[in-house]
Amino acid sequence: MDTNSFIFLAGILLLVSILASSFTVRVGLPLLLVFLGMGMLAGEEGIGQLDFDNPSLAFFVGNLALAVILLDGGMQTKTSTFRVALWPSLSLATLGVVFTTAAVGMFAAWLLDVQLIYGLLLGATVGSTDAAAVFSLLRNSGVKLNERVGGTLEIESGANDPMAILLVVMLTGLLQSADHLSILSFLGQMLQQFAVGGVLGLLGGKLLLMILRRVPLIEGLYALLIISFGLAIFSGVNMIGGSGFLAVYLVGLTVGNGRIKQLDAISQVMDGLAWLAQAGMFLLLGLLVTPSSLLTHGWQAIAIAAFLIFVARPLAVMVCLLPFDFRWPERFYISWVGLRGAVPIVLALYPIIAGLSNSELLFEITFTVVLISLLLQGSTVPLVARWLKVVVPPAPAPTTRFSLIDDADSHHSLELYEFLVQTEKVRIPASIVQNVPSATVSTPQLVSLVRDQKPIVVNADTVLQLGDRIWMLLHPEDVNDVAQIFSQQASGSFLLQNFFGEFAIRGDAPLIDLAKVYGVPLEGIAPEDTAAELLQRQLGKHLVVGDRVRFGNIRLTIRQMDGNQIEIIGLKLQDKQV
Repeated sequence: MDTNSFIFLAGILLLVSILASSFTVRVGLPLLLVFLGMGMLAGEEGIGQLDFDNPSLAFFVGNLALAVILLDGGMQTKTSTFRVALWPSLSLATLGVVFTTAAVGMFAAWLLDVQLIYGLLLGATVGSTDAAAVFSLLRNSGVKLNERVGGTLEIESGANDPMAILLVVMLTGLLQSADHLSILSFLGQMLQQFAVGGVLGLLGGKLLLMILRRVPLIEGLYALLIISFGLAIFSGVNMIGGSGFLAVYLVGLTVGNGRIKQLDAISQVMDGLAWLAQAGMFLLLGLLVTPSSLLTHGWQAIAIAAFLIFVARPLAVMVCLLPFDFRWPERFYISWVGLRGAVPIVLALYPIIAGLSNSELLFEITFTVVLISLLLQGSTVPLVARWLKVVVPPAPAPTTRFSLIDDADSHHSLELYEFLVQTEKVRIPASIVQNVPSATVSTPQLVSLVRDQKPIVVNADTVLQLGDRIWMLLHPEDVNDVAQIFSQQASGSFLLQNFFGEFAIRGDAPLIDLAKVYGVPLEGIAPEDTAAELLQRQLGKHLVVGDRVRFGNIRLTIRQMDGNQIEIIGLKLQDKQV
């Protein structure tokens, strides 16, 4: 195939896949499944009749794409989620992968009638959740998970690749050399992978953040700078024996949570590059597989996928999350969203490149497991979230943000925000309308009101209309309060009232006053007890928005938090379900 034909075909495949994605969104299928399916259709047994059989190239492209995806995923993960999700995520990313590997390995060895080590190799290959699939589906599912569940899933998917890769590499090496597995050697390599990748990832992220703040570039080059730096860290850490995947994720995490003026523009470009990486990787992996070969061991692959989804993953999650404060519906949901995607397929190429016997069998079963996972689990992510009640109404937020003054101290930083008016008959507070812009912004300042793409003169009598756009100068800590004014939630939508309750109280509201007002027995309530203390006492230390308790004939639900402090609590009367 000449150069022009290859470029033409690649462009057509991407174009058709992207256009087809609009259909999959309507029917509830994962977008990644479209790219994988298009690759299979273009392959040697599909419409395209392309004979692609180059595992080494697929492995190279897969690793390159995963580095970009993890970099972008890290940039979109907020460090605030580490407050409630770090240790549960690390437990799942380490012990969870080992447990899943062992369970699936023993089952697969028995079912396929192969040596246990081959079964364990298959278990390690499918043992980790896939960052590309998790990031994509959670952020495009149309539901907002509570911070404890969403953060755990995202951090786990970004951090469990090192353990899976280490297991696959070690088991492949054992099959090549016939040596015995040394537990001390395995633990030593695991610590080296996490330590080197973790330290260099954090240091690299700090260095990149400093460069972004101090080196002036054309706006379009900032994202390319981040990509090139991330790829350099990824490959460099791999070369010295660390986990490049963990390192590049931490680089993205550090940069995404740093205060830089260009962050919004950078994030948009990074999202596009991450989608291109995902599309290219899944298309290529789809080209690599021969669909008819998947039928050879089809029922065994289905059985292994069922065991992984309904037995191994749930047991691993239940065991790993025992020490932590998770509700049972949250545990069940985390076990369900154990999505498999490109990572297992890329890992399945290790045995093929190493020339192991049974490597084709392992690849075909892995590919089938991924297809089943994306079809079954991926298409039910929002449905199961609503069924298990782990969703929270999305918080009001600005549509656009520009940093004007960057400072490590948020009290001195200043940003320009655009808000979309989503409710009727709302007036801009007089204190904001009458505020005179000055060098020191102590209160929010109105910059402009745009209606029908025209600026409107604003005074204290101006009534906002649906679709108006408000531009304001704010300190970052004031954004949530201002966003509430213009949100449809400010008018008391049914969703908000049903979830949080009809009333809102402060976290430090005296519990004894609530008891007197709503007829709750006073036994056991001290005068100094507050509503926030009741929630903490009954639910544990690491609370998130959406956590709730029953207090007599009322229900208390956390509505707003500031770090570890409960600021606002929703109160609902006569609700029989907690």
